[in-house]
Amino acid sequence: MINRDDLGSWLEGPRFDREEDDWPGKRLGLPVNGSHSLAPAWKRILALLVDWLMCLTIANLIDPANPILAPAIFALENFVLVGTLGYSVGHRIFGIEVRRLDGHVPGLLKSFIRAVLVVLVVPALIFNRDNRGVHDLAAGTVILRR
Repeated sequence: MINRDDLGSWLEGPRFDREEDDWPGKRLGLPVNGSHSLAPAWKRILALLVDWLMCLTIANLIDPANPILAPAIFALENFVLVGTLGYSVGHRIFGIEVRRLDGHVPGLLKSFIRAVLVVLVVPALIFNRDNRGVHDLAAGTVILRR
């Protein structure tokens, strides 16, 4: 027989029981907070919003009737800036950066993989216990605080 506790646990969603000394990024050797720890989700989302609005504005100035121009500019921005500098305009504003797991700038190949998956949107919404989206897992990158 099903009791109320069974329904309550189902409605509450999955439980992520973590030990007290466990945090997102620990398995990657990252500190719990401070410089070079994982960037919080709110900074990543706001950086994405800044980048998207900037690219949308540029696309509307160039050709407002072209629906592919804004995502193309967004992908190009991510590909070039993240691949060479390790951050986009939005990342820079919010003090976060994209790095490979060894701490170096991603480079053009990893940046290309990451940019393609970010433009597809859905891979960026699926993430693991270390708050790394599918785009970061596929590219071998992580978003850190500066």
